[in-house]
Amino acid sequence: MLTSYRRCFAILLGALTVVSLVFIRGATADDELKSPDGNVVVRFALQEDGEPSYEVEYLSKSMLVFSGLGFEPDFTSGFSVISSSTQEHEGQWSQVYGERKTVPDNYHELTVNLRNNSGRPLQLTFRAYNEGAALRYTFPKTDGASDFNLTAEKTEFRLPANTWGYEEHATEGEYKRSRIEDFQPQCERPLTVEYANGLFASIAEADNERYPRMLLSPPSAVTDPQKSPNVTDTSCTLVTALGGTTSNTVPRSGLADNGRNARTTLHPGESTPWRVIVVGQKPGDLLERNYLLLNLNSPLVLNDPAWIKPGKCMRDTTLTTANSKAIIDFAATAGLSYVELDDGWYGTIDARTGDATTVRRPGLDIDEIVRHGNEKNIGLILYVDWRQASRQRDELFSLYEKWGVKGLKLGFVQVGPATDTAWITETIQKAAEHHLLLNIHDGYRPTGYSRTYPNLMTVEGIRGNEHFPTAEHNCTLPFTRYIAGAADYTVCYYDHRLQTTHAHQLAMAVVSYSPLQWIMWYDKPTDYHHEPEIEFFQKVPTVWDKTKVINGDIGKYATVARRSGNDWFIGIINGNEARDLKVPLDFLTKGENYSAHIYADDDSVETRTKVGVQTQPVNGQAVLDVPLQPSGGEAIWIESQAVHQSPSAAAKN
Repeated sequence: MLTSYRRCFAILLGALTVVSLVFIRGATADDELKSPDGNVVVRFALQEDGEPSYEVEYLSKSMLVFSGLGFEPDFTSGFSVISSSTQEHEGQWSQVYGERKTVPDNYHELTVNLRNNSGRPLQLTFRAYNEGAALRYTFPKTDGASDFNLTAEKTEFRLPANTWGYEEHATEGEYKRSRIEDFQPQCERPLTVEYANGLFASIAEADNERYPRMLLSPPSAVTDPQKSPNVTDTSCTLVTALGGTTSNTVPRSGLADNGRNARTTLHPGESTPWRVIVVGQKPGDLLERNYLLLNLNSPLVLNDPAWIKPGKCMRDTTLTTANSKAIIDFAATAGLSYVELDDGWYGTIDARTGDATTVRRPGLDIDEIVRHGNEKNIGLILYVDWRQASRQRDELFSLYEKWGVKGLKLGFVQVGPATDTAWITETIQKAAEHHLLLNIHDGYRPTGYSRTYPNLMTVEGIRGNEHFPTAEHNCTLPFTRYIAGAADYTVCYYDHRLQTTHAHQLAMAVVSYSPLQWIMWYDKPTDYHHEPEIEFFQKVPTVWDKTKVINGDIGKYATVARRSGNDWFIGIINGNEARDLKVPLDFLTKGENYSAHIYADDDSVETRTKVGVQTQPVNGQAVLDVPLQPSGGEAIWIESQAVHQSPSAAAKN
């Protein structure tokens, strides 16, 4: 952990502009908070029985009707307001890496101090951003205060009638569009909802370091309109479901979960994670505004993050020195940065006998692989199962740093209760101490902690290409799962089991954001037969200066454009039906000339991948016609012709 001085120094480096004003006022039972642009409104109200509640509006339309707040047992009513204050914050900060380089961070904040009739205090903090709203609970430190043992959090999300959501369950589930009132328990987050009023939102969680993960479930009982008079019986409600059922095969206890994860303890002075609603007029707004989750996390704490290198990765499943070196040679010519030794390099992953300190694969020499990789500027990543990581973590991290390993992929990591969340947080921190990048697999989903510890490069928590999902699923992801941030989708290319075209897979390298991007997941270097479109994988970056969603319809199609330096990369993916899209290039710098390298499905091409490549001049006035096959796609690299474009001109782009 950093000293206070180093922490302050890191915060000053990350924050370009910060202005805060605090206003203290007397106690009130009704407060209204508006975002800096006035479009998002958050209202707090204390109901007649002392139940805290809140509502959210966007563009004068209801996003959440008055929804209850509190905890069980016996901490949901009987409150009175002691005091409240407001604060304004204006600023921006720069990321080590991300989907955008500079992040705006502007909000108005309301803090409400409550006292329960039991005598215990509770503090509520609300924020209204231009991008959405957030709230969290804090248990203040008071003389003689004891720990707070809660059995359930009762944060409600009461949505207007006729609201639909994209429901998903389990670690790598598929999405289903359902009416909110028809939702099954323990829905994953982020949850994207679409309103009858034409707006969209995503309900999410931010800054969860030592608290049970949040899932969403229907309430156990029908809302009593006499208890909450501001709620009509036509609203549809979801409530936080802490922990939920573990989705992995080996729970920490070794037994079935059976709902044990709901209980947790908070100490005086501690806060819960933020409960967040990102809002937008169209689905693409949600992806463009997903930095809101990062804003709700603490700034960078690493003194010198220069060792953190994003890049593309390919794995070795044969686990031989010769083959790993061959993949390294291929990676060096294909624009990749890392090679991963997959499951099995240290033998069994048995919880009792597995030992990740020693290479047990015959013919595998990690020292030689690291040496060869260093010659080619290719780093080595190791797979380690959670069973060994949980038992040997401190020894392994120190050892791997000595070996020259650059990062770890942790498999079957447990999620749910506060103990698992705390273990993950501590693992990220300890990995940073040993200069190790992390890719956390299975049920864990990001809550913005990569702002604080950017060595957390990517996570799974997604139905990726190891399952060969449908094009409809892929076209749902940009507007649902990717609101939470990076996801290890594991792009495939040559495998015959693909349910999309090859151009669709090329485009996923842009659509799917992952600073540590696995490419050609099921493929080998020998699968490459000099197909010209592989150039796109070589050129496409994994982190970005700016991100735009040009158009999209959930489950049907998506066009995502991202800038790196002076160049833009566009990923266009299509669902089940053929369509023609128009892609305006008005985001390009005015007056500059570009070359568009277009990689598109073309049945006339005499390669097994059927991807044609063409190049044409374009500028900001161009509009591309994009015909798309069912399950097809198109990838575009827009190369700037401005050889000496100034940094200020690039920043405006």
